[in-house]
Amino acid sequence: MDFFSLQPASVWRHFSTLCRIPRASGNESAVRDELAAWARARGLGVKVDAAGNLVLSKPASPGREDCPGMVLQGHLDMVCQKNGGSSHDFARDPILPVLRDGWVTAGDTTLGADNGIGVALALAALEDGDLKHPALEVLLTVDEESGMHGALGLKPDAVNGRLLLNLDTEEWGELYIGCAGSVDVIAGGVLPVEPPPDGLHAVTMRLSGLAGGHSGIDIHRGRGNAIKLLARLLHAFAATDADFRLAALEGGTAHNALPREAVARLLFADTAGLQAQAGDFAAGLRNGLPVEDGKLRIDIVPESARPAVALTRDASRALTSLLHDLPYGVRAVGERMPGVVDTSNNIGELRLDGGRLHINAMVRSLRAESLGALSAEIAGLFSRTGLETRVQGGGPEWTPAPEAKLLALARSVYRRTFGGEAHVQVIHAGLECGIFSALWPDMEMISFGPTIQGAHSPGERVEAASVERAWQLLAGILSAVPAA
Repeated sequence: MDFFSLQPASVWRHFSTLCRIPRASGNESAVRDELAAWARARGLGVKVDAAGNLVLSKPASPGREDCPGMVLQGHLDMVCQKNGGSSHDFARDPILPVLRDGWVTAGDTTLGADNGIGVALALAALEDGDLKHPALEVLLTVDEESGMHGALGLKPDAVNGRLLLNLDTEEWGELYIGCAGSVDVIAGGVLPVEPPPDGLHAVTMRLSGLAGGHSGIDIHRGRGNAIKLLARLLHAFAATDADFRLAALEGGTAHNALPREAVARLLFADTAGLQAQAGDFAAGLRNGLPVEDGKLRIDIVPESARPAVALTRDASRALTSLLHDLPYGVRAVGERMPGVVDTSNNIGELRLDGGRLHINAMVRSLRAESLGALSAEIAGLFSRTGLETRVQGGGPEWTPAPEAKLLALARSVYRRTFGGEAHVQVIHAGLECGIFSALWPDMEMISFGPTIQGAHSPGERVEAASVERAWQLLAGILSAVPAA
């Protein structure tokens, strides 16, 4: 698409660069090198720390030297999801955006507007020769989506600024001052297998057509989780006392995305009954899921070859029961802030192959005690099933500071620029601000960004007009920072 038909042109030009260069989590070196070369060519300061984070810097505009320094922050990586049947290779192929009815999207893949637009906004601020601003540092972290490892690797002297604008939230008109913390509860082990008995027929069952989405900002929408729904169907089979064996399971590819598809390879005696029960189950699910999950379907395809081994009958039922009992979705709302999800869990990844099992559940909460309680509950379920379990941290919660002067400044600029009030909000998702607030306790920070829908899923899109408004707010804040 022609990015230069959109405004501000500099923001979209930088986003075009980010779309051109693959930047999956853990594979950001090419885009980091490109941006570092761009900055050096313009005489900007360039640093890369031991964790791979990039810091670009620019002195204050003349007359703004007495203002506290400002850090603009985003992350370089993106979540890589694609529709089934897509041949896109995220390690090699560029993202191909299109403009549809005022929204930029990529169709069969994630767009990377999360957080490519935030990065582009920060780069445009560095580039703008007419913008009046305090000393600027642009902090671009790596590996945010897979565990915030870049932010966790920052040292206290990484930046000097005293104010920070995180450009990684996705609802225009809202100023965020707090976020959820998160942990991953990961389980694995080897389950008992045996050659499947005679009389059982091999089939592949695929549940697909769900909308998916971000496991934090979309968890309250009631969207289906393909792993959980497939587990419910398998549990219904178990309740009939039918003999079935699980040979393989697969669902989800990212801990922080709602799984859109799940596949089971199983052996079943009554395949005709299986087809009928699956059809009734799918029809019932469609009536209970939100409209965006209306394309749900369950396909069962007979296999000509039987797998050499499958889980034993008891192991098949035990795993089905575990997946059925695992918490999924919203656990608590409104404890920290009215109307905001406090605590939730997403079952993001499931793999069973040759008896070897891997499950990753991601727990989020605005409250440390609730985060610990739900993660311990899930770990207990895993452990009681005999699985090896570990809980590993993602990021801490970011405690709101509604009295911060930076928030008051942003609200004032928003009011003056757009003639209305911004909504002050807390987000049920992980922002690196949780890590920053612990690393730099005296730094004031807020987060905002344009409207992005469907982040972490194919069809992700960003509203073009809101990108222009986000730029106006960013430029307005930088111009209005008072002297210390």
